[in-house]
Formats: sequence, C-alpha cells, structure tokens
Amino acid sequence: MRRRFENSDAALAPVGSRPAGIVDDDVDRGRRRLLGGAALTAIGAIIGTAVPFENLAGTSGAHAQPGAPGAHPQGPQHLKFPGKSEGLVVLGDRPLVAETPESLLDDDTTPVEKFYIRNNGQIPEPAKDPESWKIVIDGEVKTPLELSLGELKSKYKVVTRRMVLECGGNGRSGFSPPARGNQWTNGGAGCAEWTGVALTDVLKAAGLKPSAKYTAHYAADLHLSGDPGKPTISRGVRIEKALDPHTMIVWAMNGQALPNIHGGPVRLIVPGWAGSASQKWLTRIAILDHEHDGPGMTEFSYRVAINPMVPGDKGDPKNFRILESMPVRSIITNPANGAKLAAGTKQLKLRGAAWAGDLTVKQVDVSTNFGATWQRASLAKPKNKYDWQRWTADVKLPSDGYFEIWTRATDSRGTMQPHQAGFWNPQGYGGNAMHRIAVLVG
Repeated sequence: MRRRFENSDAALAPVGSRPAGIVDDDVDRGRRRLLGGAALTAIGAIIGTAVPFENLAGTSGAHAQPGAPGAHPQGPQHLKFPGKSEGLVVLGDRPLVAETPESLLDDDTTPVEKFYIRNNGQIPEPAKDPESWKIVIDGEVKTPLELSLGELKSKYKVVTRRMVLECGGNGRSGFSPPARGNQWTNGGAGCAEWTGVALTDVLKAAGLKPSAKYTAHYAADLHLSGDPGKPTISRGVRIEKALDPHTMIVWAMNGQALPNIHGGPVRLIVPGWAGSASQKWLTRIAILDHEHDGPGMTEFSYRVAINPMVPGDKGDPKNFRILESMPVRSIITNPANGAKLAAGTKQLKLRGAAWAGDLTVKQVDVSTNFGATWQRASLAKPKNKYDWQRWTADVKLPSDGYFEIWTRATDSRGTMQPHQAGFWNPQGYGGNAMHRIAVLVG
C-alpha cells in the first residue's frame, strides 16, 4: 500500500488537489461518484474530502466504504466557476453540484466563494432588474399577494441572521451499500449571513385561513428536459415551520446581493431543514390545506424510513416520512485531512464546527485513538438560533507516526453522532457519521 502525505503550510491547507474541470455530461455521474476512487476503498468517505493518499491502513472495517460504481479513479474533480473557489469538488455537472471540503469551512461565516452548490435544473440567467422580481403568495390565504423585491424591502422589517444551510443528502457517501444521489461527504453545508424578511410577516399580511396546513414553493429554474411546464423541484414545509421567524425570504448573502448561482435575486431560507426546502429563484409560495405533493415530496424523495429497513432493500413508500430537521453533525475544519506535521510535534490545535438542525449542540468530543478515549472540546455559543457552533480543542500526540482525529457531536436532546451512517434509505438521507481526518507526524 502506498501512502502519500504532503507538508502543510501554517494554515494546514488541504492537499492532494487534482487538475480542475467539470466531469462528463452525465446526470448520474455525480450521483455515483465517491471522492478519491481507490483512496477511499479503505478509508471511505467519512474521512475528509481531500484525501491525499492512495490507501490507508489502520481503518476499522466498520468505517470502510467501497468505491461506488462509476467512481473516478483520477480523484476529485475541482470546480471551475466564476466567483467560486477552485477548492470545491464537483459531484455532478448536470445539474451542477459541488461540495466544500471541510478544511474550507474554517471561517465563522462561510464566504460566498466557498459555499457549496446544489442545483436541480438549469441555472437561469441573472435577473436584468432584480428590484422588479415578483413573488406571488396565494392559496389558503385571505388576501393573495404579488410583491416585487423592492416592495419586500420597503414594506417589511429587514433582518440579518447567520444560519446553516445544509443539503438533505449531506453525508450520503457514508452509507453502505451506496445510496442513490450525489455522494456528499460533509461538504453540503455552509453558514452565511442572510438578509431579508421573515416569511411569517409576509404570510400574516396575506392572512392565513384556518385551513392553511402546508406550503408549496416554486421557482424560475428550467427543468433539465427543457420543458417549461415541468417544475425542477417543488418542496414545501409544515405551516408551523413557515411561521418560524427564522424562516426567511432573502436577497442578500454576507452583505452582498444574493448571487445568481445561490438563487438570486430572491430565495427562501428554511434553516435546520433539508436545503431543498429553501427554494432558489423563488417566484411563488402557495399555501395548501394538505401536505404538498410536488417534485421532491413523494416516493423516497427527501424521506426517511419510519421503521428501520434492511440496507439495500427496495423499500415501501408507505413506510417513509418527510425529512424535516437535519441530524447533529460535527466537522474538523483545521487541520486538513492529510496534513503532515513536523517530527516531534506533541500537541495539535483543532478547530471545527457543529450544528443540529432545529436543535442546538450540547457538546463536542474528539479522539486521537480510534475512539478508545474521548476528550471534550470547547464549544462556542451560536450567534443566533440556527447558527453553527464553532469548537476548539488541544490534543496531545504521544509520538511521531500516523494518527486519526475523530470528532462527534451531541445535540440538546442527547443524541450523539454514530460511528457509521445508519438507518439506511434508498436515497441516503440522514447520514451523519463521525468525521475523521488523518495526520502524519514526522
């Protein structure tokens, strides 16, 4: 087995980058790819995204994840897109999907250029006149509304909140056997400053009828087929979540106009729930008297099993419920996976982030000996609800050699991250296995 580590700079940046470029025009390619090909046959996707070695020994079988069919033996394909970091890793190009390696998520507020990309259809052209962009509120309301972006800004209280946005399939690559969908590791998440108005204020102005039970979201992106009458995806949420003051219609990201690639000029942010509910290029919110059944709401889409199913089984749609609050997750953001430390290094300063959907994080623990013992990390308070919580820890290394650093988070209800992705489902939702990185001392 050949292992390759590279010296890191002061920031212990990710290593093992491959030539940039988007993968072939194959909608299934991104769904099937596990990062690193042979490099992941031993370590799996649970160890960080930028795997800089061809094989790793010393990884327990419980964590091993075979490379998925169609995996790229050349390794990760890096993004080439205006305004985005080339460190992002392409999971699919039709639609465009790219995740952020954990080491690029070391900022308290995720920069726009480092924020992951998840599309379902064709990327629309940027709005020529953003202020005149229209959003319709109709359905089970007393007064249907048609509001321009300019009217949203002038008629309602403007707020800014730092909140996590996370893809519903984040962590999917940890499932065995592999589940359908883009093979996310932990990089389908980011935490930005979102500026806009609370959706509840707009719904109050429209006047919800007693029959209002659910929302249905619609957008301007064109279906991959080119059929203008076919929505790419249309998710919705229970009316209680829509009325959460943190659920927002936003037009700015980190103090700048919302970029087109991230849904500009206007999108929804439904924090704590699967990111697919946070409709990009928002044009309409319909209020329904029943659970929404649009694309992305039925069969196995964004759903998890009610009663645990046999991994790899076909599954019965009647045994599935909609994925709502995302599971607790902790990641190591510094050092990067594959960092090489100077000989004689005895202490390692760790940084990371943790979040827990609708809940908060109670504690984060780290291990340097494959989980035999754990050390409590220092956990910072969130800036506001749905912000991620940054954590730090100083760990001692007993000698030179190969070490894995593991992290696990526990949410406010006492639920801890598992060692491996469990409760398998056909499309791989809810996978939140512990994050692990490898370092070499000497």
